[in-house]
Amino acid sequence: MLYQLSYGILRSPEPWRRRPPIYFWDCKNTVKCLHPKLLKNYFIQLIILIINIFILSSASTILFLHDKKQGMSFFTDKVVVVTGGSDGIGRALIEALIASGARVATCGRNYDKLYSLQLEYTNVMLHTMVCDVSKEDDCKRFIDSTIETFGTIDILINNAGMSMRSLFQSAEMDVMRKLMEVNFMGAVYCTKYALPYIIQQRGTIVGISSTAGYRGLPGRSGYSASKFALQGWLESLRTELSDQGVHVMWVSPGFTTSNIRNAALNSKGESTGESKMDESKLMSAETCAKYILHAIEKRKRTLVLTFQGKFITFVNKLFPSLADKLVHRFYFKDGELVK
Repeated sequence: MLYQLSYGILRSPEPWRRRPPIYFWDCKNTVKCLHPKLLKNYFIQLIILIINIFILSSASTILFLHDKKQGMSFFTDKVVVVTGGSDGIGRALIEALIASGARVATCGRNYDKLYSLQLEYTNVMLHTMVCDVSKEDDCKRFIDSTIETFGTIDILINNAGMSMRSLFQSAEMDVMRKLMEVNFMGAVYCTKYALPYIIQQRGTIVGISSTAGYRGLPGRSGYSASKFALQGWLESLRTELSDQGVHVMWVSPGFTTSNIRNAALNSKGESTGESKMDESKLMSAETCAKYILHAIEKRKRTLVLTFQGKFITFVNKLFPSLADKLVHRFYFKDGELVK
């Protein structure tokens, strides 16, 4: 439909040419194709094409959301490890996995939240442990205890993470170090100790990344660096394990309702305690979790969620200078970081 509309808009005759090409792939003359009026038409066609791609790529997943039984049966009796499961996307993943019959292990730093989660699911196979993923010994104990409880690991979802909200020139170095230790090294530690069992099961390794892993975001320089590192490492791991049947995937949820913005570190390494976003307008953690589990079942390579996330990722790849301007306009107002 969009292309039919674009056909009618773009077919208007040009005064300098009797029969101008309607679509950019019809143009044979390079000089005439570079005429400003045609370039404008081609740019409109490109935008329409992008919108069509986003709509078509989301169609199958939208159908999945209306048919839980078909998607969730894949996880029955599988052992799934989710780090950072006490809040946000992590907790939503655990709830969806338990509903599907999976055996779940999770960890977090807050004992009270984990205890509350355990009390909520007393009649299912749920293993919890207090763990700081930035510490290698904690990660090893968590994976070892999971093996003692369930005997193996089928799927590892490296979800634990934290963000920041501070300009680099104001941030202390401990902030940058902490973000790399939690967001990147935490995934490395847990994957290292779980990997022998995942290889044996020909299982799945997932990294919860961000659009900040595709496009550096202002006020999140350390966060962006950790997510770029995570995606590069997972891509290497995917290639290394391709002959062993292991599925490696990274997910960029986009803006999703979560505690990560409230817990974001300021320039001093302290929790900001507030979100600058309107959380009511963001994708829910529950919806995000369903998309992630669907992508795991389909063994997808990557998953980018929300229209805004897909749009900025695409624009940054083709028009990086334009992305610079759009991102700056979104995060700054009158020279001040507002988001």
